[in-house]
Amino acid sequence: MTGMAERITNKLERALSPQRLTVIDESHQHQGHGGWREGGETHFRVDIVSEAFVGKSRLDRHRLVNAALAQELADRVHALAIVARAPGEG
Repeated sequence: MTGMAERITNKLERALSPQRLTVIDESHQHQGHGGWREGGETHFRVDIVSEAFVGKSRLDRHRLVNAALAQELADRVHALAIVARAPGEG
């Protein structure tokens, strides 16, 4: 796991206590595109299942994830693809 992926994982675990969490660095797929930087760690995919999402809309779930990662999004992370589900959702 890269430094930024580890940082994202740690922050989401603290903020949302997920039952399942996968963080994937997809920066290599965006080399040469907008926001990409040498060394990568700019484009990530997050798949998260948390009780915190129960009864929340997709937008509200994304807002919770983005709020937890505000510093990372302001610093190095250019793009964050999010799949956020409550337990029991497909």
